[in-house]
Amino acid sequence: MGVGPHAIRKTAESPRARPWHGEAGAPSPLAPMTEAERIVADYAGMGLTLGRHPMALRREDLALRGILRAIDLRSTRHGRRVRVAGMVITRQRPGTAKGFVFLTLEDETGIANIIVRPDLFARARLMILEEPFLLVHGVLQTQDGVISVRAEGVQGLKTVNVEFDAHDFY
Repeated sequence: MGVGPHAIRKTAESPRARPWHGEAGAPSPLAPMTEAERIVADYAGMGLTLGRHPMALRREDLALRGILRAIDLRSTRHGRRVRVAGMVITRQRPGTAKGFVFLTLEDETGIANIIVRPDLFARARLMILEEPFLLVHGVLQTQDGVISVRAEGVQGLKTVNVEFDAHDFY
């Protein structure tokens, strides 16, 4: 039997779709997924989500703590101390970079480029290499139109527990 036009109905009291109860009318034994659970399932099954970015789930709290979005870095002056957080989508440690590590953090508004000095990398190596989400504080630098944060400290950031593969180049 196919799913007919009455399988999912919206009600005036709820903007969410009601679950289809099947032909027998028995309710599903499963509770509806939360947004965070759906994001985790999306990443587990596809490696991405069509829903909101995982960082969007924490944005209100992050904003209250003065943590900028990636898009906010464009309007921030060179040399200012900033904090930014995101999903680590790229880690690079080129042999020609004298021990510097370059990270790309992604949030719901775009990407932030992070420069990690060799001494900071040595102190926070495991966190930088293993944590899927990072909070970075440092100094904003704009050079030749490229905006980066020169990291002075990093810490892991708990968001939703998604599994994804960063594009790492060591």
